[in-house]
Amino acid sequence: MIMKKIMSEQESCRYCHERYECREVYRQLGSNKGPSVVLKVVAAFLVPLVVFIVSLAVFEGILAKAVNPGALQTGISALLAVSVTFVCILVIKVACGHGRKHKVQ
Repeated sequence: MIMKKIMSEQESCRYCHERYECREVYRQLGSNKGPSVVLKVVAAFLVPLVVFIVSLAVFEGILAKAVNPGALQTGISALLAVSVTFVCILVIKVACGHGRKHKVQ
């Protein structure tokens, strides 16, 4: 099935009048040398997820003693965990320089 899809894409490129320009663009994109984005990807996706899960567990534990168990406890814990995660995301954006404009070469 995958080979069939690849073959159909190659056939559609065969009759395209822009196929050489398209290939050149992909060749240039593939040969770009730049810094690794692995740390930024981990910071952007994995860290907020882990922060949310950990803070949810911590707030559930704290509120188990202060609030009667039930939907109220879970709702308050979820709101607090989302708040902590939001602050974490803002810190990550500032630390990674998300607001800076980068020159495209």
